[in-house]
Amino acid sequence: MEGTADAFERECREIKQGGLLEGFPEYVGHEGRAAEIRLYEIGIIPGLLQTPEYARVLADSAVRRGAIAPEQADERVAFLTERQAALTRPRPPMILVVMDESCIRRRVGGHKVMSAQLDRLAEFAELPNTVLQIAPYDTGERRPFDLPMNLLTLSDLSVIAYAESQMRGHLERDTTAVLPLLTAYHQLQAEALPQATSVAMINEVRKGTP
Repeated sequence: MEGTADAFERECREIKQGGLLEGFPEYVGHEGRAAEIRLYEIGIIPGLLQTPEYARVLADSAVRRGAIAPEQADERVAFLTERQAALTRPRPPMILVVMDESCIRRRVGGHKVMSAQLDRLAEFAELPNTVLQIAPYDTGERRPFDLPMNLLTLSDLSVIAYAESQMRGHLERDTTAVLPLLTAYHQLQAEALPQATSVAMINEVRKGTP
């Protein structure tokens, strides 16, 4: 899959300015080869777990706000689909996901889109190479991250981190900077709900979606 990962990175670089943040193309290149992927997200479902319909709603909303052009929205959705497919390789990575409770309670795209998205999360949790946890609202001040965080463990056991603000993305390779982030992620997992409880919450939210 190394060639595929490299191809993704090249494709990222071809997407027009404004479609992707700085550092993300290089991150995706590493993601396609990673042995473990750790994700933390706030407010929206992480891209790797999004349904095409959910991703399309977000992309179209960005177009309406004037943040990206329509062709960039198409590129973004198509690229996400390819990025997800790359992780179904013969030896898939271990994927550990912690989502803030806001991710499942923030309605995106109406009942049909959101219901299907929540179903997708429950299906993801059943895979043998995944762990899915919800960080509930009452985690409060014990939540170690204020922004989304991506951590990749590569085949040589090195760890790199990628984080985004509203305007910028940053890829961090320096071990002295990354290891504290890995420690914070372990603390986050300890504070989050167990997977079975997390899936039960997801199913309750789905039933209550009007």
